Amino acid sequence: MRIAVTYENGNIFQHFGHTETFKIYDADNGVITASEVVDTNGSGHGALAGFLRLNSVDVLICGGIGGGAQNALAEAGIKLYGGVSGNADEAVQAFLNGMLDYNPDVQCNHHNHEHEHGDCGGHCGGQC
Repeated sequence: MRIAVTYENGNIFQHFGHTETFKIYDADNGVITASEVVDTNGSGHGALAGFLRLNSVDVLICGGIGGGAQNALAEAGIKLYGGVSGNADEAVQAFLNGMLDYNPDVQCNHHNHEHEHGDCGGHCGGQC
């Protein structure tokens, strides 16, 4: 299984569409067998689902994510666990242990700027 996490300074980056790096983990039988940090090379929003698919990712763990990106991930067959924050390595281990705290209804409506600032640069209305 390949698990990708939106990644910045050891933590889960909170805006999927603006992530510059992913940490990708290989796991087998609940154990992380390898990991690497990969640069998105400037890919953004819709292109990121294709980037993950090209890297054979099965699962994405992230913070805030918009509906369009969620649809692109679903079309690519990538299972989404959004609304997660904190240390990336710990989140992946929690996922492998079946204990990841995530929000199945996560939204990031970054195109609506009439709300309070959230954790993704003020673009998610506090839902990131």
